Amino acid sequence: MRFIRSILFFLIWWAYTFIWGFVCLFTCWMPFSGRYKIASIWARVTTGLAWVICGIRYQVKGTENFPKGPVVLLSKHQSAWETLFTMLVLPCPVSFVLKKSLLYIPFFGWVLAFLRMIPIDRGKRINAFRQMVNIGAQRLKDGHWIMIFPEGTRVPPGTKGKYQNGGAMFAIRTKAQVIPVALNSGECWPKTTFVKTPGLITLSFGKPISTEGRKADELTQEVETWIEGEMRRISPHLYPDEK
Repeated sequence: MRFIRSILFFLIWWAYTFIWGFVCLFTCWMPFSGRYKIASIWARVTTGLAWVICGIRYQVKGTENFPKGPVVLLSKHQSAWETLFTMLVLPCPVSFVLKKSLLYIPFFGWVLAFLRMIPIDRGKRINAFRQMVNIGAQRLKDGHWIMIFPEGTRVPPGTKGKYQNGGAMFAIRTKAQVIPVALNSGECWPKTTFVKTPGLITLSFGKPISTEGRKADELTQEVETWIEGEMRRISPHLYPDEK
């Protein structure tokens, strides 16, 4: 049944994304605020389809922690779900730091480009960081929040990648506050298969962390400690040896 529901979701989602990709192209003349609202409908429908067809529900914690001013969100990354859903719950537009190659995917990439993301070439690390700083600083000035995945890629539930300092360095450089983000989306929307599993996804935002006078490595460590601790509260069944 999960397989059949996942196929149904996939077919409807791709047909919808195909149509919405053209909608985005034909509305490129609109101001960004209007374009963002249109694109957010795509994200809302996608997560709604996942709920109705695949039984993927969600809950959000920590929205009371949202501050005013520029923010860099340093987040766990387990699936594509969070790249869609976070734009629906944040108080302002969000720009993701992502691989430049994603923009070349037909229709899906068009929607991403529509949203003023921060594409970087990971093969050129120094240039990639410069691109992130230059483009990201402008996005912050425009009132966006920036979302960075410090582990660099999607990691399976119950595991941990190496937390990189790039996101902390960027936040310090731009004098933005940092919000750590934990989530368990990979339990329902896995990285390695299109089969979706019914369940509850929890998206949890931590308290903002000031970057004033901070060093990148200690800031990254503080973020990692909070995220990994929160992961154990969200999904204790994935860490049985630590009970």
